[in-house]
Amino acid sequence: MGSNSSRIGDLPKNEYLKKLSGTESVSENDPFWNQLLSFSFPAPTSSTELKLLEEATVSVCRSLVVNNPRTGNLGALIKVFLSRTKELKLSAECQNHIFIWQTHNALFIICCLLKVFICEMSEEELQLHFTYEEKSPGTYSSDSEDLLEELLCCLMQLITDIPLLDITYEISVEAVSTMVVFLSCQLFHKEVLRQSISHKYLMRGRCLPYTSKLVKTLLYNFIRQEKPPPPGAHVLPQQSDGGGLLYGLASGVATGLWTVFTLGGVGSKAAATPELSSPLANQSLLLLLVLANLTDAADTPNPYRQAIMSFKNTQDSSPFPSSIPHAFQINFNSLYTALCEQQTSDQATLLLYTLLHQNSNVRTYMLARTDMENLVLPILEILYHVEERNSHHVYMALIILLILTEDDGFNRSIHEVILKNITWYSERVLTEISLGSLLILVVIRTIQYNMTRTRDKYLHTNCLAALANMSAQFRSLHQYAAQRIISLFSLLSKKHNKVLEQATQSLRGSLSSNDVPLPDYAQDLNVIEEVIRMMLEIINSCLTNSLHHNPNLVYALLYKRDLFEQFRTHPSFQDIMQNIDLVITFFSSRLLQAGAELSVERVLEIIKQGAVALPKDRLKKFPELKFKYVEEEQPEEFFIPYVWSLVYNSAVGLYWNPQDIQLFTMDSD
Repeated sequence: MGSNSSRIGDLPKNEYLKKLSGTESVSENDPFWNQLLSFSFPAPTSSTELKLLEEATVSVCRSLVVNNPRTGNLGALIKVFLSRTKELKLSAECQNHIFIWQTHNALFIICCLLKVFICEMSEEELQLHFTYEEKSPGTYSSDSEDLLEELLCCLMQLITDIPLLDITYEISVEAVSTMVVFLSCQLFHKEVLRQSISHKYLMRGRCLPYTSKLVKTLLYNFIRQEKPPPPGAHVLPQQSDGGGLLYGLASGVATGLWTVFTLGGVGSKAAATPELSSPLANQSLLLLLVLANLTDAADTPNPYRQAIMSFKNTQDSSPFPSSIPHAFQINFNSLYTALCEQQTSDQATLLLYTLLHQNSNVRTYMLARTDMENLVLPILEILYHVEERNSHHVYMALIILLILTEDDGFNRSIHEVILKNITWYSERVLTEISLGSLLILVVIRTIQYNMTRTRDKYLHTNCLAALANMSAQFRSLHQYAAQRIISLFSLLSKKHNKVLEQATQSLRGSLSSNDVPLPDYAQDLNVIEEVIRMMLEIINSCLTNSLHHNPNLVYALLYKRDLFEQFRTHPSFQDIMQNIDLVITFFSSRLLQAGAELSVERVLEIIKQGAVALPKDRLKKFPELKFKYVEEEQPEEFFIPYVWSLVYNSAVGLYWNPQDIQLFTMDSD
């Protein structure tokens, strides 16, 4: 791209880029395109590198915005790319490095241009730029009105049909990235877009038949986690003399800017970037989440969401109902393994949530697994490190647990899985503990963190709902888990007494002064009493349904029996306190009969004997605690900004100026 250009700062003066963006029309058959597309440089990966590239090329892009209505060069570039993609599959099979290399470069330039165009103009204006041809200024041809749709269809075909090889890896990543860029107009609107030209193309017309194939390919890209080829694997092979005009032209031009382009000067080290094992898997997952969260059209449900909701296991031979569009099958075992291994990222957790919540086939399969610890442990680790995670990631992890705990089989089986040496749990050495007890510990820790830091009622509610769903199936609780249940109740009790005292003082103060606004302690008291009642119901549910399975909980209850005294006569808790009071009285009496100075082992033995002797009919039955996750109305108001924040922060090879972003604030998590 010009032998005199060796630094990124020289890009705006590059003769080929100036010709592309200038006032002269370039025919799609002009040899210029071979020259323009014959560059080779290490693809920028870090945000710093991408920002440098953006700043250096933005003037070129803006020049094209101004001149394209007269020249139609954007359309010509796209037509060059489209004509090349028709031979791309054959080129991959024939290992035609040069052809694939130049086609990738064409797409790279298109992606860079589109990003600036989409940022700086409306979709209607963008659509017009796809129609301009070499005529008088601003004229267009009706024959080319579908160039935008043709490009989108071509990208979908490229993603789904081109075999993934070392020489096609980069163009596959670029195709996925360009589709993300096509949909990025959402970033520049504060409100959720409900009608969009790009949505229209993707949800009907020529793109629609590719729906299931695209979703399936993106899922498999995520599952396979294919790493990029080693450095040099995609570089042009050495050719003998007589390699042909194309190779001579390409190799000659490539000795210019791009072969020495290192985004910091020749020979400089690449900036340190977080390791990303599979850019293709990462980009594919982001695109999948963007597509899944497109809003429904007025007359058309989102077909990509339909595909995600309905796909089945390859082992499932039952026919798809005719009413289910865009159906396909995928290997659930491979999907499950990938989901278990990738939960460190927000986007993988969001995918897990989406599948559990929306695809009943996936949910049924996962709940039937006998190795659920492989999935649950990474989710617990997210919650355990709540201080290091953004709030959305924590919410997704918590809702996943809530969905899982809706199933009684899950609640029983997690107490049968015994874990050894949980190294990331640092509060206490856990040499052996059941998955169920560990889950209880982590959820309680999350509640306590929330009480002292974020004070988010929504988080509280979901944590308690998960514990409540599990409570009837508590089995052989670890002594530390039992202690933490009672310790949480103790913390809530102290909080209740403090708020009650503040409310009393506030009431006295209001009698002496009517001018000073007073805090609403009544509301605070109501909230804390709701949480206390929920905790009492959880303890009661365990005692009523599985008393004889949980001697450690009874032990902890007896050890802290004084905590419950103040709630025996409280009108909000009298009914639920009956069983707890009965258990405390019954076992206290048996311990008293056994004498003083009892060892822990002896106390537990007496509790186990008493659990058998206590008549079940003496415990009052309450309705079963069951909470079901229900997505809030207009979930897109939460999920669309969340997904695009992930794209903004996680996308490979894409950079947007934070000052241009309208959808979310840049300092929020």
